Amino acid sequence: MLITLFFAFLVSSVIATKKDSALPRLNDTEAVEAFIDSAEVVIVAFLEGEESHGYKEFLAAAKRVDSVPAAICTVKEVWADYSLSSDTITLFRKADNHQENLVIADAKKLEADGLVNFISVNEVRYITEYSQVTAVGLFNSEVKSHLLVFANRGTKEYTELKKEIGAVAPEFTGKFLFVLINGAVKSNSKSLSYFGLKSQDLPRIGIYDGDSDMKWLLPEGELSAERVREFCQSFLRGELKEVEQAGSKPKTEL
Repeated sequence: MLITLFFAFLVSSVIATKKDSALPRLNDTEAVEAFIDSAEVVIVAFLEGEESHGYKEFLAAAKRVDSVPAAICTVKEVWADYSLSSDTITLFRKADNHQENLVIADAKKLEADGLVNFISVNEVRYITEYSQVTAVGLFNSEVKSHLLVFANRGTKEYTELKKEIGAVAPEFTGKFLFVLINGAVKSNSKSLSYFGLKSQDLPRIGIYDGDSDMKWLLPEGELSAERVREFCQSFLRGELKEVEQAGSKPKTEL
């Protein structure tokens, strides 16, 4: 009997160890900061422990969204450094220096599917591909100026632009969100027509400013990082307000 109980305890301990090691445990602010700095987007569950509501759901969601590193912090003394006072699942992103909090006590229903959606909606990166899902996070951001990269997926230009212009994006953190719009997707035709473009016109670069509801296209020519950088700086200097806007149709959501 004792042997059976000991064996059962040993097995449960091994399972618990594996469960604990599934995600990194962050035990101080320095560890949390290092984790946040490790990727463009990360998510941290600030939970009291394994018995906390949302713990199992968070583990399940983290396994399904492998593009976003996930970790757990159970040390309540650390939470105050992020203005948290109760169990919260928090997404940190570099593109706009944003912290998106999902307070467990405020969630009407907490399931893995809902957490996956929470991550996917808010997964805004230095260059984010536009979709009906990412649109929510993009338009909810405090950064209202968007540098739009219109290109057709599958083309050489698409791959090259995503890489080259994506490298420029960190220079404009907090000033622009860089958005890649795939012209080969039918549902994106509204975005193209808003700028007076068709799929065959691509690749092109544009700027949309949500605050002034104005839009411009970079004149045709080489789409280099240098030209895109200058285009962004021209907007920030206020020079584009004197330039004719792209397209002619009234505003609709991108």
